Amino acid sequence: MARGTLACHLWISVSIMLSLHVNCFYLPGVAPEDFQKGDPLRVKANKLTSIKTQLPYSYYSLPYCRPDRIVDSAENLGEVLRGDRIENSPYVFKMREPKMCNVVCRLTLNAKTAKEFKEKIDDEYRVNMILDNLPLVVPIRRPDQESSMVYLHGFLVGLKGQYAGTKGEKYFIHNHLTFVVKYHRDPLTEFSRIVGFEVKPFSVKHEYEGEWNEKSRLTTCDPHAKRIITSSESPQEVEDKKEIIFTYDVEFQESDVKWASRWDTYLLMADDQIHWFSIVNSLMIVLFLSGMVAMIMLRTLYRDISKYNQLETQEEAQEESGWKLVHGDVFRPPSNSDLLCVYVGTGVQFFGMILITMIFAALGFLSPSNRGGLMTAMLLLWVFMGLFAGFSSARLYKMFKGTEWKRVTVKTAFMFPAICFAIFFVLNALIWGEKSSGAVPFGTMFALVFLWFGISVPLVFVGAYVGFRKPAIEDPVKTNKIPRQIPEQAWYMNPVFSILIGGILPFGAVFIELFFILTSIWLHQFYYIFGFLFIVFIILVVTCAEITIVLCYFQLCSEDYNWWWRSYLTSGSSALYLFLYAAFYFFTKLEITKPISGVLYFGYMLILSYAFFVLTGTIGFYACFWFTRLIYSSVKID
Repeated sequence: MARGTLACHLWISVSIMLSLHVNCFYLPGVAPEDFQKGDPLRVKANKLTSIKTQLPYSYYSLPYCRPDRIVDSAENLGEVLRGDRIENSPYVFKMREPKMCNVVCRLTLNAKTAKEFKEKIDDEYRVNMILDNLPLVVPIRRPDQESSMVYLHGFLVGLKGQYAGTKGEKYFIHNHLTFVVKYHRDPLTEFSRIVGFEVKPFSVKHEYEGEWNEKSRLTTCDPHAKRIITSSESPQEVEDKKEIIFTYDVEFQESDVKWASRWDTYLLMADDQIHWFSIVNSLMIVLFLSGMVAMIMLRTLYRDISKYNQLETQEEAQEESGWKLVHGDVFRPPSNSDLLCVYVGTGVQFFGMILITMIFAALGFLSPSNRGGLMTAMLLLWVFMGLFAGFSSARLYKMFKGTEWKRVTVKTAFMFPAICFAIFFVLNALIWGEKSSGAVPFGTMFALVFLWFGISVPLVFVGAYVGFRKPAIEDPVKTNKIPRQIPEQAWYMNPVFSILIGGILPFGAVFIELFFILTSIWLHQFYYIFGFLFIVFIILVVTCAEITIVLCYFQLCSEDYNWWWRSYLTSGSSALYLFLYAAFYFFTKLEITKPISGVLYFGYMLILSYAFFVLTGTIGFYACFWFTRLIYSSVKID
């Protein structure tokens, strides 16, 4: 499908995808395809990726062998945003019919093409291919475990090395591929299903006799003489005017793995035991801390409420201290209340999007095999959750006795998306300047703007209209006309200090899982443990709520009633730690050397941290909102 028609066909493809999600139980990305012996198998080229540059490129951005006509595969919104460019390749073979030393093409390098190959080899680019929706992997045996294998996604364009006895470093290209197609055969019908797609790349300087023509036989790789390639002893150099012959073998191996389980080997992580132990350890620690906090709060509050309700005389009432003293000011609207309403509404939008996405992902609807499905679902859910964003911001705005609900609604619809879109647009321009396939095409950009203006904005207005028409939320106590003076606070109750302290525990609940999420994004690995991610999300919600409630309680006991913004910022400050951790991860785990790649990394992590701030801040705000209404409605106010 051409790039320009993506916006036109977006809704049709999304509708089909969603209908498939609803009607099917197991969704591995494609329906199972049965192959008979001799059926054609067409390998698709995806993209070139590197963990050093983070800039994907189209497979044919390098002068590889081309088919007669290059055809783009239809891609969903998520695939395009990920930089996937799925195209046909000249690698075509037949099911269960092995091939040996099959010549794809011959080409002679010039100075420009040699330089292009060298640049990609320097940056350690890997070639990604697909067969029957399975990504191509290179199996590598673990040095510490003889029977265990690690699967690397895609094969390296080439390697750098030197000949024995020489000092100069040379560039060598992987021009011979030994494909291994694993299949599971039904003994009754003789139909086969593909359950594995592996490759062993080699660099071979092919030789032949006489002048080259279509019927020339290679002396280095000859199926008639049973001469096959098993090593890269005489590798193929990449230099100007060098001749390169691309060849491949195909092996077929019968496997006991069934089609429904074929992704299991791809999803095995090298440090899976550490992952599981870390998650369980984090879960136990946070649950223990949460239980302790909840128990302390319940006992302390119960004693406070009982004491206040037993005060009978005026003299006793005048000797009150703590949070009851500020009952006449605790529900006084905060400064910049419009902005608070906007951020709370946006946070509700985020919360709904993430919650539903987590549920669908944990049930297997958004598995990695459904390429681009996760990102597409998140974008669509964000758009439709605009209804709840408008409703939440308008309800809170009316409680603050605001009247210009349309102005708040416009801010809710545009503020967060506009900031993120501006950053995204600048980053996309930088990617476009690098001629990377990761640059979002104009058609996709138009589709994103249409989703925003055509659907999200109207839904925000509909939600706000409904929310503002509802009766205003009544405060449990009356607000005094004259604000009470706030006494001087202890150093540990300083707003900046308490806000920064409050963000540590929510970040601590997620930072281990954050490591694996960053690894999957920036080191091009699959992330698949959505069940554990859902548990971590629940822990995050509980932790944000409890730490904010505790600090809010201490604040009210210190007779400081300005809790509205502080409750939002307390849990929201965890985003600062997330961004600092992202910087730490960049300098310790990644090997990014190009400035443009560093800008892309920190730009995208800034968007992620901003979104995390909005999400956690809203959770903390609603926890304090519920808490303050609960305690002040539980005491007798004279």
